[in-house]
Amino acid sequence: MSVIQKITKSISIVACICILGFTYQSCSNDDNANGIGTNLSDSDQDGVIDTIDNCPSISNPSQEDLDNDGIGDLCDDDIDNDGIPNDQDNCPLVDNPNQEDLDNDGIGDLCDDNVALPLFPCLDGMAGQYPCNGFDLMSKINIETLSGSSTERGSDIWGWTDLLDNKEYAIVGLSNSTAFVDISDPSNPIFLGRLNSNAGSSVWRDVKTYNNYAFIVADNVGPHGMQVFDLTRLRNVTNAPETFTEDAVYNGVGSCHNIVINESESVAYLVGCTSTNGGGPIFVDITNPTNPTLLGDYTAGGYSHDAQVVTYNGPDTDYTGKQIYVGSNGNTDKVVVLDVTDKTNVIPISEFSYPQTAFAHQGWFTENQTYFILGDEVDETTFGFNTKTLVFNFTDLDNPTLSSTYFGTTPAIDHNGYVKGNDYYLSNYRAGLRVLDISNIASTTNPMTETGFFDTYPSSDSANFNGVWSVYPYFNSGNILIGDIENGLFIVRKNN
Repeated sequence: MSVIQKITKSISIVACICILGFTYQSCSNDDNANGIGTNLSDSDQDGVIDTIDNCPSISNPSQEDLDNDGIGDLCDDDIDNDGIPNDQDNCPLVDNPNQEDLDNDGIGDLCDDNVALPLFPCLDGMAGQYPCNGFDLMSKINIETLSGSSTERGSDIWGWTDLLDNKEYAIVGLSNSTAFVDISDPSNPIFLGRLNSNAGSSVWRDVKTYNNYAFIVADNVGPHGMQVFDLTRLRNVTNAPETFTEDAVYNGVGSCHNIVINESESVAYLVGCTSTNGGGPIFVDITNPTNPTLLGDYTAGGYSHDAQVVTYNGPDTDYTGKQIYVGSNGNTDKVVVLDVTDKTNVIPISEFSYPQTAFAHQGWFTENQTYFILGDEVDETTFGFNTKTLVFNFTDLDNPTLSSTYFGTTPAIDHNGYVKGNDYYLSNYRAGLRVLDISNIASTTNPMTETGFFDTYPSSDSANFNGVWSVYPYFNSGNILIGDIENGLFIVRKNN
């Protein structure tokens, strides 16, 4: 019997004595001086009278009070007394005022049995041997493991989440193959195997995903075509690493520099291909992924080095619901905007250039499709300034205008960049991954602010083609993939 229950029982006995008229103990109002008194009400009917109940309005006969603050847990807005209200606390029963959550799963580390710990946390500007700001190194897999040879090189990288079990996978483009890595435990990734190139070695291998399939192209080698790989096969790998075979090959092209997929319309756009259309976009229906079919192509805009295609829902209502293609057209010194809704009747909307053009490489819309962020791959080496990123106002698709220019902190060359929310994730070759806050992107003078970085090439930030080729920031877990040309796969995560 608890102390509180003993006290309650004693009070009940005293009450009975009073009622029966005994004079063993006084029942006058003077009893208040002894802490018992005549008020024996029990509002919540839990057997503990209100005057000593630590939660008198809610039945709690056991009187739990985890933080010993005199307020019962059922009545306490902050059970662990760490200053975070229960409904906002990611670990409400354990004192954790800093709310550490390394794997960003909403469960505080002190309560999480599955928390993944970094290989090297970012401390005092370093994660092991790598300069950093705000990002921990969860793990890495070197190029020799991924490709089978230390002389191979990495290129594009993408990710896939299996919706059956929410497992996350990295898809790593390599000069001789495409590697697949289970990163569901980012601290202990599993190299599952590789799909060899369909036509020899290429330093340009690009991959995208649609409907549980990976689609892979390679440049300056051929005929390679477009490889198609069923990613659900990764669920059943029992003897890793395996050597995979493709599930299909689309042979309507030889080699292509890049592939773009607009998932909302089940179409792959192959660009920079060795074909009769001069490297303009080739439209392939991938509704049935293992039986791709040609829908048409476009020649008038010239060679596209890279592109983004969106189902448009931006501010220019003239194009709402249309499929809008923005092509970064490389050494043609221009960016083209096309309405590609009808693949047999592409409608040019606009094209533009910009000051100090060298090679229009790649760009990405902001999520509201109001701005387009563009990188020119060789302007740093051509003109000698620091990393340069251009922001274009796309409020009027017929007349895009240069809104602002951002210069980074190093002379490194910029490569692929992707938007997620208010962050722009830039692969910056020798300067590594740079993360820029774009919440102020409408500003013409200060559109971006660097908030963090992870540098996989610590020996130099000069303008050369080494280090980070591309990044993938779209996993719900917060895991971020970095593909490094010489050093393979890095998995990083924003720290707390």
